[in-house]
Amino acid sequence: MDFQFTEEHLMIQKAARDFAVNELLPGVIERDEHQKFPTEQIKKLGELGFLGMMVSPKYGGAGLDTISYVLAMEEISKIDASASVVMSVNNSLVCWGLETFGTEEQKQKYLVPLASGQIIGAFMLSEPEAGSDATSQRTTAEDMGDHYLVNGTKNWITNGGTASVYLVIVQTHPEKGSKGINALIIEKDTPGVTIGPKENKLGIRGSDTHSVMFQDVKVPKENRIGEDGFGFKFAMKTLAGGRIGIASQALGIASGAYELALKYSKERKAFGKEISHHQAIQFKLADMATKVEASRLLCLKAAWEKDQHLDYTLSGSMAKVFASETAMWVTTEAVQVHGGYGFVKEYHVERLMRDAKITQIYEGTSEIQRIVISRSILG
Repeated sequence: MDFQFTEEHLMIQKAARDFAVNELLPGVIERDEHQKFPTEQIKKLGELGFLGMMVSPKYGGAGLDTISYVLAMEEISKIDASASVVMSVNNSLVCWGLETFGTEEQKQKYLVPLASGQIIGAFMLSEPEAGSDATSQRTTAEDMGDHYLVNGTKNWITNGGTASVYLVIVQTHPEKGSKGINALIIEKDTPGVTIGPKENKLGIRGSDTHSVMFQDVKVPKENRIGEDGFGFKFAMKTLAGGRIGIASQALGIASGAYELALKYSKERKAFGKEISHHQAIQFKLADMATKVEASRLLCLKAAWEKDQHLDYTLSGSMAKVFASETAMWVTTEAVQVHGGYGFVKEYHVERLMRDAKITQIYEGTSEIQRIVISRSILG
């Protein structure tokens, strides 16, 4: 196995790191405190090609591999997970879903502006009574011949207020169960679309999370992705790739907290010497570094399998559950290493700890990932 990154990989990693430090770090605490969406920063991310990293240049993307995506996601997430989740949704869910399963007309109309960063998208699966369970959709799309009539509510939608294009999972034929589900492309300014208030969240407070309501929304048939009844498979295949993005976000949050703790341990003195010389701190740092590296390798393995067109369902779930739990543990330990200063916003680690929690929940909770893993290993 080759563990060396290519020159292109290293270039992408450096570009993402430089952007995070120079563009995202200034103001990140203020954006978190005031729940301010990083509008200008996201615009610049799009201009640099980070919102359509894996999309073919034919459709306005950067044409990069999934490994490049993981490297970039880690660097952005070290500084601002609110920005990286926008990047994750646009890349892993919206752009990938459209490029893989959309028609040529859909790609030209929607994928090109999404991949080039002119607009951003949102993926709508969760509902008030259906989290990651795509089979329990209450949002309906009544077949009216040449169009669908959509009614229902979607919850916890990242980019819900700022996205221009929604990929919405709906139930068309309830009697068919999962085989009666469709995926529709709905434009935000379509009559009947209402955006609820922004959610006041524990973490990733700069990201744009809303409920979105649909009341008699008319959607043309040409906006359906795939054949009638393909929606469930579309959701499952798209979410599998999304887990790599969120695992990489969790990795970035963990590695960012570890780097801050390591730096602080070399500066802070207690009992006459830097705390990095105390074995209690050394053991914490050693465990943090080990868990971060293990998470990184799991993310890269899943990315490599995806690039090789192998089944990455198991590796993606393993990466997601391990990296998200690592993020929660490492950020908590980073606060502990900082002591009282870790409880103060200006040292960043308390924000990383709050941001870490959501990685255990969205794109399928840790419990759901364990179900996926257990089913795979038990055959």
